[in-house]
Amino acid sequence: MVENNKKKDSENVSEEKETTDKTVKKTTEVSVEEKLKETEDKLLRSLAELENQRRRFEKEIKDAFEFGSYNFAKESLAILDNLQRAKDAIKNDTDLKNNKDLDKFIENINIIEKDLISIFEKNRIKKIETKDKKFDPNFHQAMSEIDHDNAETGTILQEIQAGYMLGERLLRPALVGVAKKKNIKNDKNNEKKGEN
Repeated sequence: MVENNKKKDSENVSEEKETTDKTVKKTTEVSVEEKLKETEDKLLRSLAELENQRRRFEKEIKDAFEFGSYNFAKESLAILDNLQRAKDAIKNDTDLKNNKDLDKFIENINIIEKDLISIFEKNRIKKIETKDKKFDPNFHQAMSEIDHDNAETGTILQEIQAGYMLGERLLRPALVGVAKKKNIKNDKNNEKKGEN
């Protein structure tokens, strides 16, 4: 009987062991599936993050190539402005007007100016056209209003300083004089003041 009891005990232990093994296997299988799903989710998130980072880097590199020279280009405009001012000053100087070499000197300044403009154009720096254009605050800065009967209000009549674009980005706004209609009331008031 003792042997039977030992056999029964051993069978019970075996059955308990099998049940425990099955439970452990199920738990292990469930946890393996959960771990697999969790790992897959982490992998997908990591891949998405890598893709987003790659796109950011590409945009930063593109911007660096396109606008890395922005400050240099902006400061280089002073050279062109100074050449134009020098040319105007030389033409208007009474002492230099009598100099026989004046025309050659101005011609050399024109060549330098054309070369500089050519270099700007090769690097996508373009002058903003203002002649007879409508004033646009995105590209122009109004420095004065000019009374004019024939021009439509807001039309650019005078360019004080040229503006430039670097690609699609504003490098420097054009400084302009804008047309406005003559104010008849002010003219009448001025006439009355003159009479008094």
